[in-house]
Amino acid sequence: MSPESIWKWAQLKGITVIGTGDFTHPEWLKELNEKLEPAGNGLFTLNKEFCSDDIPDSCKADVRFLLSAEISCIYSKNGKTRKIHSILFVPGFADAARINIALSKIGNLHSDGRPILGLDAKELLKIALDAAPDAMLVPAHAWTPHFSVFGAVSGFDSLEECFEELTPNIHAIETGLSSDPLMNRRLSALDNITLISNSDAHSPAKIGREANILDTEISFSAITDAIKSGKGFSGTIEFFPEEGKYHYDGHRACNASLSPKETIKHDYLCPVCGKKLTIGVMHRVEKLADREDDYKPEGAPGFHSIIPLPEIISETVRVGVNSKRVNNEYMNLLGKIGNEFKILMDAPLGDIEKAGSPLLSEAISRMREGNIHIAPGFDGEFGKIRIFGEVERKEIKG
Repeated sequence: MSPESIWKWAQLKGITVIGTGDFTHPEWLKELNEKLEPAGNGLFTLNKEFCSDDIPDSCKADVRFLLSAEISCIYSKNGKTRKIHSILFVPGFADAARINIALSKIGNLHSDGRPILGLDAKELLKIALDAAPDAMLVPAHAWTPHFSVFGAVSGFDSLEECFEELTPNIHAIETGLSSDPLMNRRLSALDNITLISNSDAHSPAKIGREANILDTEISFSAITDAIKSGKGFSGTIEFFPEEGKYHYDGHRACNASLSPKETIKHDYLCPVCGKKLTIGVMHRVEKLADREDDYKPEGAPGFHSIIPLPEIISETVRVGVNSKRVNNEYMNLLGKIGNEFKILMDAPLGDIEKAGSPLLSEAISRMREGNIHIAPGFDGEFGKIRIFGEVERKEIKG
């Protein structure tokens, strides 16, 4: 996850603006300073000496970096231990440096890319705005059980409970891999909150698992204004939420996966060993929602639910997702058609069949229609997606 690797993979995926991550870490901030150049609009470009030529012509595009960081706050409030992750966006290195100076007085910024601070999330917001008035704080993966603003284990029941009088400065939440916009829109309290989606990538190939679609000029202020107002924020690209690690309730040690109704029936205890279950995102949304699960808001931004292309290729060729064959087929498709988002969402199925296979074309068609089978993720286990049954596969192959 070096700047040059992020730059390369952003192009392979089809991403125009990508977060740097970790501007709080001194060594990473130093590397970003050495390798990035200001684009003059609160964003940055990769210095030409670090740009490589090993990108297919069909994917080559300009990439901008946006200074970002994720911070873990662990503290006690209202008689309960809170563990809240937040994302920060800032327009310049001077802003990042001022925030870092303030945070270094509270905790150790050297120990981890995502520093853990004994700091109220509301105070983090105050520090960020005092140090950088244009900074934006967004609650990260807002529903995940252990480390989020609405998490079942350590979160709050409302944004106001967490941020109090500073709540008007919260314009967005990150929905996370285990929830999608429709789930979030069941809470009327989030009606004026923009729902953003990011990939939370820990390796280059995971970039673009989720993303935001904006119809604005490419600048820090245009992006943050669109998030604040909703104007120019056209929607998101989403994981199928069932594939996320915390969609259902469960207990990983016993391989127990339960729907919210089953959890209530078992009195929130694992049916195998009797220990407490980890309460997932679906259950938590159900608990806080004041609308039915079929509620569809008028005029809300749309979203595309996708399965990462290597996973689709893996199912069609029936070898592991990290295999050489899947990687070769992936790069072949990108070279012939274009970036991954184009293949997943826009490319004509006939072009996909010609560049890949009838089975691949049918798999992407089914993904676009949501015609797939998912065993939901639970307690830290990713959900398992299957597009074809055995008989269907043989029929399509002829």
